[in-house]
Amino acid sequence: MDAYTPQLPDEDNLYEHHSFTVDKGQTPLRIDKYLMNFVENATRNKIQAAAKNGSIYVNDEPVKSNYKVKPFDAIRVLFAHPPFENLLVGEDIDIDVVYEDDDLLVVNKAPGMVVHPGHGNYSGTLINALIHRFDNLPNNSSERPGLVHRIDKDTSGLLVVAKTEEAMAHLSLQFANKTSEREYVAIVWGNVKDENGTVEGNIGRHPKNRLQNTVFFGDDEDKGKPAVTHYSVLERLGYVTLVSCKLETGRTHQIRVHMKHIGHTLFNDERYGGEKVLKGTTFTKYKQFVDNCFKVLPRQALHAKTLGFVHPRTGEFMRFDTEIPDDMQQCIEKWKTYSKHQEI
Repeated sequence: MDAYTPQLPDEDNLYEHHSFTVDKGQTPLRIDKYLMNFVENATRNKIQAAAKNGSIYVNDEPVKSNYKVKPFDAIRVLFAHPPFENLLVGEDIDIDVVYEDDDLLVVNKAPGMVVHPGHGNYSGTLINALIHRFDNLPNNSSERPGLVHRIDKDTSGLLVVAKTEEAMAHLSLQFANKTSEREYVAIVWGNVKDENGTVEGNIGRHPKNRLQNTVFFGDDEDKGKPAVTHYSVLERLGYVTLVSCKLETGRTHQIRVHMKHIGHTLFNDERYGGEKVLKGTTFTKYKQFVDNCFKVLPRQALHAKTLGFVHPRTGEFMRFDTEIPDDMQQCIEKWKTYSKHQEI
């Protein structure tokens, strides 16, 4: 499924919030069910209400929620107000700044904080905090102030933010040319076979669930963008493994997608199925143990631990490192204790 070319605003002063072109292989499916796979944080009730209000268009005609989508249908969701992510408002939010100078700052993002406003998350984001703190941050290619790169809402860890146009250009080029250094730590399901390995596989939007990405290979390879992840085992904890992942590229959900692709979904990664018991026994006590781990770490087990780059003004290579956050560390300790007393 490809993105449909946006038209903002249209002749009736409506603003486009979402647009899709239905894939050629799509079987007939009610549009409310279809959109639930493509619009983040959407519920069926919200979609049905939007259809009732005449906000969902197919091939430029409003449709009801029981309309069945067909291959190549052009779907647009239109409202009388502009998308909230375009309305940036500064907010006084505490952020953990680990380094700052006149050109840039490095932030240790807390888990649960969204990096930039988007559908369903219009406030409380890192960008809201940044534009409250700084005037005239440079925009990146997506018109997002200061952002050189991003990490997912429930991933914790390091981000570099540009404060000048020169810093934005210089840092963005380093990320594009793969010269920046990025190391993550993750807890993944299963006992990873090899001590070290590399996952190579083009990553793109999942054809049936736009909220996920997937690996494309063979004849479908051109549907994704090249992605390379190097991993190494840090500690074996029985039914899970603590790994280090170094990114050569920076695709959306790259580590989450690549590790699932090789059979090691991230622990408690709900979007990719890691919130289920994927390895282990059928004993009730074990399931209770895993549930307790999920409660301690109510997010995917992923932390952006190390970040390195060349300073855009001084030319000095700078490397920053953070501790594994408390929720993830508690989960690791639980697995350490469990694995010591089990024959796995």
